[in-house]
Amino acid sequence: MAYPQYHQNHVPNGLNKTKVVVVMVPFPAQGHLNQLLHLCRLIMAYNIPVHYACTATDNRQAMLRVHGWDSNSVSDNIYFHDLEIPPFLSPPPNPNTPNKFPSHLQPLFNASLHLRDPMAELLRELSSKAARIIVINDSMMASVVQDMGTIPNAESYTFHSVSAFAFFLYLWESMGKKKPLEPKSKIIIPKDLPSHEDCFTNEFLSFVGSQYEFQKLSSGCLYNTCRIIEGAYMDLMEKLENKKQWAIGPFNPDWSRRNQLVTSKTIEIAVKTLMASKEGDEMRKRTVDLGGAVRGSMDNGGVSRLELNSFITHITR
Repeated sequence: MAYPQYHQNHVPNGLNKTKVVVVMVPFPAQGHLNQLLHLCRLIMAYNIPVHYACTATDNRQAMLRVHGWDSNSVSDNIYFHDLEIPPFLSPPPNPNTPNKFPSHLQPLFNASLHLRDPMAELLRELSSKAARIIVINDSMMASVVQDMGTIPNAESYTFHSVSAFAFFLYLWESMGKKKPLEPKSKIIIPKDLPSHEDCFTNEFLSFVGSQYEFQKLSSGCLYNTCRIIEGAYMDLMEKLENKKQWAIGPFNPDWSRRNQLVTSKTIEIAVKTLMASKEGDEMRKRTVDLGGAVRGSMDNGGVSRLELNSFITHITR
């Protein structure tokens, strides 16, 4: 079933008989926009109308830069809503910043919080056209959908664009690393983990922290991960947050030594280890086995497909 592109809060009259409508609320950064756009495609396969609400600029960027999907089919099958925000400063990137975080985008991130009022208006309009409104918001847009609680037939779910391990570490560190792990837990916390200090600016960390309180209003969480890789952390997150969690990915890989140039000697040693040692044989086998399992996770009967089926069953109950 095809759904045309709509802008400026236009809601099609055909929704008056719809049981469930899903509204995606992405964070205005490319990696976040693209992930929720891919989630749109997965949900549309269940014949559920999907709306995508952000600024006009970010909607256009999401459509033009979508990965692994025909951009024409994107605009033909999703209802896009161009919401307005106040003017904001747009400084050029600073090549001399102490870390690689795109701090020049912080004014945009701050301005995106003004989407709250137009988002509430859109959700109220949609709520009169469907039996249930399902809001899936990026974890960093939680405050934007806080008025969802005033709409009786609406419920929200938080989408985490990072792995369950990453979010677990964020929560664990916010608790001062005082939360004891169960003695028989399969959770392994590696030593010498890289610090977040060189990843983000203090202003952005404050922005993230300001959204966490509003995440408590959601009915559950969706993660950019797969239980084959992070099943133990998913189980732990359910206990920590006491709400349903679904692992429906992964969508993108994570990395570690992002600030280091890899020398030719390092590459030479790694290649020799992989190709000419018993350790390398074991590593290659594990990689092949894990890669095959993850790729098959979205096939019918695969673990991530079952998670997605579970989520769809839950929201269409």
